[in-house]
Amino acid sequence: MNESIRDEVIALYNNLIRAWNDRDAKGMAEKFSEEGVQIGFDGSKLIGQREILAHLGPIFESHPTAPFVTKIKGVRALGNDSALLHAIAGMVPPGKSDIEPSVNAHQTLIAAKNDSEWQVELFQNTPAQFHGRPELVESMTEELRGVYFGK
Repeated sequence: MNESIRDEVIALYNNLIRAWNDRDAKGMAEKFSEEGVQIGFDGSKLIGQREILAHLGPIFESHPTAPFVTKIKGVRALGNDSALLHAIAGMVPPGKSDIEPSVNAHQTLIAAKNDSEWQVELFQNTPAQFHGRPELVESMTEELRGVYFGK
């Protein structure tokens, strides 16, 4: 994969996560294409910048959302102007100082270059519960703690 494309897709993802962590609904929605899809942790499906903004605005205004701690696991091209990024994510609840394993997630982002600008076509945040396999939850949590605590 072209390193420039890889870097641009990683920057898009990092800016999306930064917008979430900054509780910036507009900034987050603007990262999506007009038909971009966001599938949330609870399974909610939002399509397009307006719907994403209308959904996130009230959440950020009325709930103390936890920031993400993320680690990119891979980026690959899906063609000349699209790419897939996979990351793992954890959250540190407000008032806490460590990652809460029950909300660990796999994050998938599909990006496409539209008019020389990379935009999110799909962002999916899927719970990583690993039912019946607590060692996998702990392994992911430890990997994310390495990011959070700079280990």
